[in-house]
Amino acid sequence: MKAAVYYETGPPDVFRYEDVPDPVAGPGEILIDVEAVSIEGGDTLNRLGGDLARPPHVVGYQCAGTVAEVGAEVRGFAVGDRAVTVGLDGSHAERRAAPEAFAWKIPDGVPTDEAACVPVPFGTADDCLFEFGRLQAGETALVHAGAGGVGIAAIQMAKRAGARVLATASSDDRLERLRDLGLDEGINYRTHDFVAEARRLTDGRGVDVVVDSVGGLTLQGSINVLAYRGRCVTVGDAGRSAAERLDISTMRPNNQTLSGYFLGAELLLSPRPHAMIAGHLADIARGELKVVIDRTFPLSDAAGAHAYIESRQAFGRVLLIP
Repeated sequence: MKAAVYYETGPPDVFRYEDVPDPVAGPGEILIDVEAVSIEGGDTLNRLGGDLARPPHVVGYQCAGTVAEVGAEVRGFAVGDRAVTVGLDGSHAERRAAPEAFAWKIPDGVPTDEAACVPVPFGTADDCLFEFGRLQAGETALVHAGAGGVGIAAIQMAKRAGARVLATASSDDRLERLRDLGLDEGINYRTHDFVAEARRLTDGRGVDVVVDSVGGLTLQGSINVLAYRGRCVTVGDAGRSAAERLDISTMRPNNQTLSGYFLGAELLLSPRPHAMIAGHLADIARGELKVVIDRTFPLSDAAGAHAYIESRQAFGRVLLIP
């Protein structure tokens, strides 16, 4: 099969488009013919400087397609089913094997390319807001990187839950487009200090829940903007800045919470998020949640797709099509 591979980490031009051995479906696994790859922020970070397990390395968390083979002990899938899969690597290829516990049937009415965009961003957004952020109706949520995959999912879910939704993005145009998805107030982080602006928008109170996928310097601001008993969930380092030594001196007197989150650990250790993600696929089939796809690239141009994501121009998901 063809795959986008690299032999060393670095900028997007480390990608090579080459033949690699086909994966096989082991016990408890399914093998899919990949039809759409949703590029996650973690994919670009792994390519930039992550672990290089076995060169040539096939990066990638998430992809969808049609089941070509099922391994022993698989009960929920048959050859010909459409499925979306998640794994630590292997999505940037024409074929991908994944455990049944990390795969979901695609409901009728959901296009395969949209389904490819669901588990990681929608599952992450849901857990950050509700399982770890404990967001309630009437509270205020601040979502960083609102035009990204997790951001777009979180804005919709927070609004649906009855919260007031604030979000950051790099342009006024992006923020305006987010209003159709449930955004109440947008903050252009290039022109405004988001802490000061969020405080202004909440009459000095601060926000109840922050979903921070940016990290670095932004994470300190996310702590500083919390209201009394506010909860900040850190879920990524999309800002690509070095980790900071955080000042948490204001948290204890204000009974605030800082939580880390990684969807992969939840999927590995609990059946709960699998059912939650299946529910989001059903919501999309019913038109209750939306997937936003910015553009697609051929798998052979993985370098161009990664470069486009890193240019911070995308609004929604960027896909690779084998």
